[in-house]
Amino acid sequence: MAVRLGELLLREKRVTPAQLQEALNHQRANGGRLGSSLLKLGYLQDDDIPTLLSRHYGVPAINLAEFPVDQQIARLIPGETAARYNVVPVSRNGTTLTLAMTDPANVFAMDDIKFMTGLHVEPVVASETAIRDTISRLYGKVAPNPANAKASDLVSKALEDFGQEDNLEVIEDLEEIDAASLERQSGEAPIIRLVNALMLSAIQKNASDIHIEPYEKEMRIRFRIDGQLQLVMAPSLKYRDAICSRIKIMARLDIAEKRLPQDGRIKARFNDRGKLREIDFRVSCLPTLFGEKIVLRLLDPDGLMLDMAKLGFETEELRRFDRAIRRPWGMVLVTGPTGSGKTNTLYSALAQINQPGVNIMTAEDPVEFNLPGINQVQVRENIGLDFAATLRSFLRQDPNIILVGEIRDVDTASIAVKAALTGHLVLSTLHTNDAPSSVNRLVNMGIESFLVANSLNLIAAQRLVRRVCPSCKERVSIPVQGLIEAGFTPEETESVSAVHGKGCDRCSGTGYKGRVGLFEVMEMNEALRDGVIANAPVTELRSIAIEQGMVTLRRSGLAKVRQGVTTLEEVVRETM
Repeated sequence: MAVRLGELLLREKRVTPAQLQEALNHQRANGGRLGSSLLKLGYLQDDDIPTLLSRHYGVPAINLAEFPVDQQIARLIPGETAARYNVVPVSRNGTTLTLAMTDPANVFAMDDIKFMTGLHVEPVVASETAIRDTISRLYGKVAPNPANAKASDLVSKALEDFGQEDNLEVIEDLEEIDAASLERQSGEAPIIRLVNALMLSAIQKNASDIHIEPYEKEMRIRFRIDGQLQLVMAPSLKYRDAICSRIKIMARLDIAEKRLPQDGRIKARFNDRGKLREIDFRVSCLPTLFGEKIVLRLLDPDGLMLDMAKLGFETEELRRFDRAIRRPWGMVLVTGPTGSGKTNTLYSALAQINQPGVNIMTAEDPVEFNLPGINQVQVRENIGLDFAATLRSFLRQDPNIILVGEIRDVDTASIAVKAALTGHLVLSTLHTNDAPSSVNRLVNMGIESFLVANSLNLIAAQRLVRRVCPSCKERVSIPVQGLIEAGFTPEETESVSAVHGKGCDRCSGTGYKGRVGLFEVMEMNEALRDGVIANAPVTELRSIAIEQGMVTLRRSGLAKVRQGVTTLEEVVRETM
């Protein structure tokens, strides 16, 4: 409210920047609302704020002093709730309750009262002084309860379960939120503390995603940790709308739109052992049968691994990949399913070749991390800025290296191939199961086979498997027949010393901690180019690549098993 009201007042030229800053300082020193501070300092009259908010939000304004409120209507809401949210129930018409509010954008107050009364809430705006006087007249002297009891219990339990204090704050463009304002905010709206606790817990558990899922009779919240979803909370279904609205407000989405998907972004700051860190959350809202499912993707710059030697490449595969990305022209493709680490691999490649003497341009959907010294473009297909249009513009920007987030259609593929053949290094991704099948995908898109053969430098397929937790790692015996069926030769089975994690506090009892990549690197050579031009089937291309030294995804995984990095179950689950 403080930030939006201040912005509105400045926009309407009702106060000067100096007056607003003085009022903000007064608010920080004395507490309360920004409007009260402006009234006390004499910069506004009592009816100025309701008039302004009424015009801005399109909500009627009323004068409570001239509007008698029936005691029967007042009993619909406890005095503590009215005092906490600065609201007064004005009238009831069937299942609709008209509610006088100082802040008509306070969805948490409306949601709480909707849950409490079972009525649909229609807001009107009134002055803070009039609402305070009306509350005193209707309820007598009441002290605002710091939080709804059940919601407060929910938050306390969440904080206790997550084992942390609520020290995460959302970074807003208009105001730096300090610890004092956070404390006041937490007391006013327990859902804020709950959402903050969820986000902070996800960061500390190294989760990649937060899933908030409503069902007919329950809702659940799950974290994706090391590629696997784990249930962390099952809050009451009555908090569904409040949690959804809070996240939408943080992501600056339309809280009234519940029928269409929406995408947004949250930037947050948190205290990591005395060091302030910033992290982004990519927010996706999707209407489902019983409400909106929300997924928050964590984008942690500190978690981005730009050292290619630590991604999981074997020595020879890393040498081939490094050689391909340092060529002056041609195309390097990274393939694999969603969530297999393709973006991290491409960013790591760019970090290796990012030099002051080269112009690097990327087209991404979305831009996940900001990379210094690289020109990154956010693709926006809804306005016509798709990958193909962006690539055409890139070619007029004198690029040396081009990264295309994904080759999705023939136009993008055609422009990328032509760029690779005209002196540019092109990096991109495809969704294919392995490296050899990427060739057929491009040909099936409509690219001539001789163009594919001459433009490609290298194709790397990858998967992510979970690492065995180092704290509870122990050796395990696997039958020889099982090893042979997985892909080991009889000779190799004699030297295999498999491990697994028995489960501990550090890995939350899963036996796994972190992930590592499996890579299948197919470097183009004359034999493979001849096969591509001859439209050889995938099986033949795979045989040629293996003869030339390509290590398949399965063999890459078995090497990790022999090294004690992962388990055979993980490799079998992710590879064929």
